[in-house]
Amino acid sequence: MIQYELIEGVGKITLNRPEKYHSFVREMALQLQEVLVNCKEDKAVRAILITATGKAFCAGQDLGEATDPNGPKLTQIVQEHYNPIIRKIRNIEKPVVAAVNGVAAGAGASIALACDIVVACESASFIQAFSKIGLIPDSGGTYFLPRLVGIQKAAALMMTAEPVSAKDAVDMGMIYKAFSDDSFEQESWKLVSKLAAMPTKGLGLTKRLLNASYNNDLEQQLTMEDKYQTIAGNSYDFKEGVEAFLEKRKPTFKGE
Repeated sequence: MIQYELIEGVGKITLNRPEKYHSFVREMALQLQEVLVNCKEDKAVRAILITATGKAFCAGQDLGEATDPNGPKLTQIVQEHYNPIIRKIRNIEKPVVAAVNGVAAGAGASIALACDIVVACESASFIQAFSKIGLIPDSGGTYFLPRLVGIQKAAALMMTAEPVSAKDAVDMGMIYKAFSDDSFEQESWKLVSKLAAMPTKGLGLTKRLLNASYNNDLEQQLTMEDKYQTIAGNSYDFKEGVEAFLEKRKPTFKGE
């Protein structure tokens, strides 16, 4: 259900349940959590790509499992499946890119938007599908979406469950870029490969600061920037970057 490959510093995670549009069941959610832990701990992983096979990205929760009397309850699904996935994505101090290759609905959209950078193919769309079945957006949806597009638009998208095209998602600041379907895989890989070759420690500290900025005031943020700039300035990659700049050559970062 979850495929994983390490390719030239990129931990490539592929959702692979195409017959169900990659909707999550317990086994799949736990597999993804395990892979994310591995990506966090493996120093060879310098950036992470989350994508899917086929024409869909993720339809969210498998409702067959959610309504099965013998299956996990909604509370268990949220607490044990999705919340740990979102926390792991945000706490991995490496860039996580979501490459949305098709429809991202419900928790599938929330997982994508929890990533550091989201790109999509032009035929992809994002749907806050929860209201269609009387549920609320979970998996961090009510946290990330209003911060990306504003309260007014987030409320409308969540309440009406209207689909958002990849182009409109770019225009409203929901995602970073949309690529043509033909160039999508190539462009997505180019982006994540670039990130994997960059100063991972500095990128991780940047992510830590972005996480903190959701709750800090300006003074707290300035204090944290001071602290982490000192840490970054003592890294191997800073020294390499400066030397490469002075020597007019391309730097070779180690992520340290």
